[in-house]
This record gives sequence, structure tokens and C-alpha cells, in this order.
Amino acid sequence: MILMNKVKFSVLLSIYYKEKPEYFSECMESIYSQTVLPDEIVLVEDGRLTDELYEAISEYECRPSEISFVTVKLEKNSGLGLALAEGIKHCSNELVARMDTDDICVPDRFERQLNAFNQNKNLDVVGGYIAEFDVDKEHITAERKVPLNHKEIVSYQRKRDGLNHVSVMFKRRSVLESGNYKSCLLMEDSLLWANMIKNHCHMANLDKVLVYVRTGEDMLKRRGGFDYFLKYREGRKTILRTGTISKSDYFITVAAQFVVCMMPLWMRSLVFKKILRN
Repeated sequence: MILMNKVKFSVLLSIYYKEKPEYFSECMESIYSQTVLPDEIVLVEDGRLTDELYEAISEYECRPSEISFVTVKLEKNSGLGLALAEGIKHCSNELVARMDTDDICVPDRFERQLNAFNQNKNLDVVGGYIAEFDVDKEHITAERKVPLNHKEIVSYQRKRDGLNHVSVMFKRRSVLESGNYKSCLLMEDSLLWANMIKNHCHMANLDKVLVYVRTGEDMLKRRGGFDYFLKYREGRKTILRTGTISKSDYFITVAAQFVVCMMPLWMRSLVFKKILRN
């Protein structure tokens, strides 16, 4: 793949105090070693961080590079949705790639997405598959594959996310015209996709793994219990109000989520790896 003309783009991330500095550094190195480099990294500091995180961030703020490293500091922890809503306002390029600060990009991730936008000027969002791992990305535990074309993504979105949020690159204007990110616990990305669908934005996924994502037992624990279920239910209510899903979609997904949340950890792990992945 060869890009005829270098396209400027930004990478948008948000970090909060629970992140591990070594994960953050690994994430950054995967950006700095891309086959096509971004012109800008916008990192939102969502509230007060640890001294170790500030030290890790300062290494990249001071690093000589063609990449502009922009930090956006929020006084209080606002949650992912509001942090990204603020961060995107500081992105100076039309194309913006998203990822989390503990994930790792495959080396040609951005090149593949830029080529997709170059080949189809009507696209507003381009995502891809993710590969999940516990400790070492060389030992993949599961892949989350998603539909490839717009029609399939829209249909899939009624029950589950048709885009892997940490893998997407989107047009900044399209996100802002669709209302930007909003606060919607657990479903900041789902709400954005719903609003972009309402706004007639065009979506696609590449049939390639673009990002390695850390999961493990802690992630599975967080996605269980009655408190998590209540948060999920409230998020789905918000999606229902957008008009992009039916009441039937709402009740089916909420019922299914209740079962998954209430099952033992070992069984939830099996469901994620054997049913909800691949």
C-alpha cells in the first residue's frame, strides 16, 4: 500500500489515574513506529494523574519528533465521553484516529485506514478487527470481528457495536455534526455511532486486525454484577431514545446482558471467548 500524498491526521486518546505508565509507553511506541505517522497526538488528562503517569507523559511531550504532542488537562475526572468531547475540539486535522492508552496498534494500522478513506471519499468512519490478549500480545486469546460494509454495520448496531471503538479513524466534522461524544456510561461510543447513523454518516470496517487490546480477568470481572447491569440498562435506554433501535432490540439486549452479568466468572469468560468473539 502506498499513499500518493501524505494526509495529515490526529490521534485522540484519554488517560486517567488508574492507567499503568508502562502500558501507556507501549501504546505510544506503537504510534511512533507506524508506517505512516500522525502529525498530532492529542492526549486528554482526565483529572489528576499519578506522578508516574506525569513522568511517562513528559517523555513524549519533550521528545524531538515531527509529531506534535498536545495535552488537554481537565481539572476533574469527567469520564470518557466528556473527555473525548473536549479532546476532539483540540484536534487540528480533519481525520482523527482513536485508541486507548493501554492498547497497541499494528504497525500499518494508520496506513490501511488512510488508504480506505482515499479510495472512498464518502466514508466518515473506518474501523477494523481487534485482537485481545491478557499479558503478551503474541498470545492472542480472542478476536472481535465486526461487519465490513455500512448496511451490515447499521443492522448489527441494533444489538451490539458494529465498530470497535479503539480501532476507528473518523472525520472530525462528521463527529461534531452528529453531536460529538456525550456522557453515556459504558456506551459513549455506542451513542456516538447511533447519532452518526441518524446523521447519515457512512461507515466501514477493514477485515484486518488493527489494534491489540488488553483484556484479562479484570475486564471480565468489571463486566459482571448487578451494578454493571444497571449501568448497561441505563445506557441502552439512552440509545433507545435516539430512535436507532426498537423496543424489541432494547428488551432482547438487556435480557441477554442480565444473564451474562449474573453468571459466574468462569462462565462469562467462556461466553466472551466462544460466543461474543470470533
